[in-house]
Amino acid sequence: MGERWWPDPEACVVGVAFLLTLCHGAPMVDPCEPTNCSMAGPVIRFPFRRRDQPAHCGYKGFELSCNGNATLVELPSDGRRFVIRSISYENQRLYLDPESCPLDTFLNLNLSNSPFELHDRIQLWERTFMLLNCTCEVPTTYTYCYDYAIRCLDGQGRHFFGVSAGYCVSYLNKTCISMRTQVVPLAFITGLCSGHDYDPNLVWGTPDCRSCKDGLCSFSGVNRQVTCVHTTGSGVSIGVFLFISALATIAKLYLSWKWKKDKETEDQMKIEKFLEECKALNPERYSYVDIKKITDQFKTKLGEGGYGSVYKGLLPSGIEVAVKVLIRTVGNVGEEFVNEVQTIGRIHHVNVVRLLGFCADGKNRALIYEFMPNESLEKFIFPKDRRGPPLGWAKLHEIAVGIARGIEYLHQGCDQRILHFDIKPHNILLDHNLTPKVSDFGLSKLCSKEQSVVSMTVARGTVGYIAPEVASRNVGNVSYKSDVYSFGMLLLEMVGGRKNVDTSVENTSQTYFPEWIYNHFQHDLELGLNIIEEQDANIARVLAVTALWCIQWYPVNRPSIKTVVQMLEGSVENLVIPPNPFVSTASIALDSKPRVHGTILPAISESETQEIN
Repeated sequence: MGERWWPDPEACVVGVAFLLTLCHGAPMVDPCEPTNCSMAGPVIRFPFRRRDQPAHCGYKGFELSCNGNATLVELPSDGRRFVIRSISYENQRLYLDPESCPLDTFLNLNLSNSPFELHDRIQLWERTFMLLNCTCEVPTTYTYCYDYAIRCLDGQGRHFFGVSAGYCVSYLNKTCISMRTQVVPLAFITGLCSGHDYDPNLVWGTPDCRSCKDGLCSFSGVNRQVTCVHTTGSGVSIGVFLFISALATIAKLYLSWKWKKDKETEDQMKIEKFLEECKALNPERYSYVDIKKITDQFKTKLGEGGYGSVYKGLLPSGIEVAVKVLIRTVGNVGEEFVNEVQTIGRIHHVNVVRLLGFCADGKNRALIYEFMPNESLEKFIFPKDRRGPPLGWAKLHEIAVGIARGIEYLHQGCDQRILHFDIKPHNILLDHNLTPKVSDFGLSKLCSKEQSVVSMTVARGTVGYIAPEVASRNVGNVSYKSDVYSFGMLLLEMVGGRKNVDTSVENTSQTYFPEWIYNHFQHDLELGLNIIEEQDANIARVLAVTALWCIQWYPVNRPSIKTVVQMLEGSVENLVIPPNPFVSTASIALDSKPRVHGTILPAISESETQEIN
């Protein structure tokens, strides 16, 4: 018997559409038809829905209500309702009534549980600005600081500006106060005014219907995927369109068993889908042929590891780069590659290495970073001679603060918390000014700022830097405090100028350096370490005491990375020697709840973190 024939699903759609057209004399009632609160009010259609419409008519979080003729939106975390002046579906913007949402309220809206944002995602190449409220007409004392006057907000002797972030912070006029802790793009500043009037507006990114004509889109099929709605002159309603789409989806699902895709093809499709979704991140995409040209046929190798090899390269623009070429192993669908593009592609901080481009060409994967001429911190803190750090204690302290600030940005400065899970000297790169940059995000995970704790089924990281709770489920939940532990172990190696575990030392008491240095503090002994100047001794003590707080056995006893930065920048007199971090797990009851710098956080499952699998 020959293979059974099934009709083409697209032909089914055409047939159903023809029948529906013939039967159009009996129109279908569509509860999701566009509506409004008044004749002059904004049209309410997908992704929005009016509160009295069924839930399937709109996207989650896009519910609007009517109060007389006014159209209202409620922000869940803020608990307040605002009058909507108009909605631009083409630009995906929600324009609020200025009287219902004054400037101070607008700039401090809590949008954490809302689909809306104050502005579009900041691109890597975009200049960012601080929002300032000044009594003077010139916000900075430096000629080359770029500022933008927001004239529609001026009044009562106050002047409002957007001033470029970065070095200009040091040149701000003393009469200026910051109106918002986070920086914003120029488009947000220019969008605050419409002509001479203040014009508050919010944007939404998901669902993204900007590619649809007039922004028309809707749920389609049993999978409730968002697709564009193509209107025609046939008079077929949106409800009919949804019905046809559902039939087409069912037909395609019914036939899908006939096709089994090759594993490599499936992997490539996952990568391509991810990269399509991440176009806004803006690292440039290169072909494998481009990678060969950039690296001069992989001429200069900078290093290698289990992930692959790193080569020196030169972009067509003349910028020196480091190109990491990843090895594709059996069963690996490119998780490390996706992790790095997803994580580092969206951030830009002076203490985090910058991703300039990537290659996803067939089986070939490569990541292009800014070139770090001084390589990794590992080279500087493990010198062959043991007479102290070759960088000098002041520079070592500066590097430690820079690393901590980089980790602080990952934990608090991004839209989502980024947990690195592999903080170690090898992953701290140094530029030409010896500015530290946190690198290698292959093991990182993303989670929301509210859900700070993740449960893990397998350990991540490098032996010697892995926090106890990452290695053993009996210690506690894995959280951002795991990165704090790894940073503490790194700090101790910076202080000692040696690996924390060194079996080659003459005195066996020095084999495990963290315990040796804690015992010295406990018995009020000099650290030694060939330190002569008192100022250097103070720096070494600050670094060591901070590190010992970071490596406390229980996560709740460790400080947050923000507190770590404060400890590193504070006075040595204010530091307190922490409890013994090396007590056995048997000596403290597991149900005890010590409190020093932390609180108990609710655990979330690994599936709840936003990770590309």
